[in-house]
Amino acid sequence: MPLAAMNDGTRLYYESTGSGYPLLFSHEFAGDYRSWEPQVRYFARRYRVIVYNARGYPPSDVPADVDAYSQARAMHDIAQLLEALQVPQAHVVGLSMGGYATLHFGLNYPQMARSLVVAGCGYGSVAGDRQKFQQDSAQVAQRIEHDGMQATAAVYAKGPTRVQFEDKDPRGWQEFADQLAEHSATGASLTMRGVQGQRPSVYELEAQMRQLQVPTLIVTGDEDEPCLEPGLFMKRVIPAAGLVVVPKTGHTLNLEEPESFNRIVSDFLTAVESGRWQARNPASLSSSAILPDKQR
Repeated sequence: MPLAAMNDGTRLYYESTGSGYPLLFSHEFAGDYRSWEPQVRYFARRYRVIVYNARGYPPSDVPADVDAYSQARAMHDIAQLLEALQVPQAHVVGLSMGGYATLHFGLNYPQMARSLVVAGCGYGSVAGDRQKFQQDSAQVAQRIEHDGMQATAAVYAKGPTRVQFEDKDPRGWQEFADQLAEHSATGASLTMRGVQGQRPSVYELEAQMRQLQVPTLIVTGDEDEPCLEPGLFMKRVIPAAGLVVVPKTGHTLNLEEPESFNRIVSDFLTAVESGRWQARNPASLSSSAILPDKQR
């Protein structure tokens, strides 16, 4: 079983498929490495695709101490996994919890990031929603500890940004829900407390994001309400960012609309690799909706 040791001794399970330039995928809270199967099958024809399970998600190790789980730790784990695989630089794609880890990885390890795809990122960021999100995170953690993973997964999988997936693809949604129910209760509750509930708002990262020069693609579903405003904010402050909003789509983007997601990411990677993904032209930021600033 392929396991990579992090600098605190925690071992992460990973799979590497295909050959070519490295492309790493980082999963969401409700997913694991299996959630990226539609992407592995598609992108491994052209790239070396790396998927892994975050700490707390067997067969990765499940540390028993909440202090072993944090946003910083998740970000460092991506870097240390790449180092363990002797990959100096990679395209990195993340969804939700993995999107946060991808963003932080790009901010702190820009030399290791060829490009960033930050999908479904922003939960708990909007000021008016932040306290409620932290309360909900604590409640979910308590529910997992009290009721177990299966009972909690049955509720979590039917959240307001998941029903879109169930409506479109009941069979695919059921597979997602069944896999969520298999997660470690200990790992899930500690991840919810240490990573989800404690991570900073994306708005707190504005100064760092304005300095980020790595080509970045923000992707969100138009019915993933908690991510819409943060996605637009990230587009506005990251110099080399683009934004894609997928219509009639919720949070589980890559599984709900796998063909669209794969095409969006593939087009982005092609633009980056051909040198066509540039920082935003400053002339597009005029105080007028019609006239260039120098003509006013």
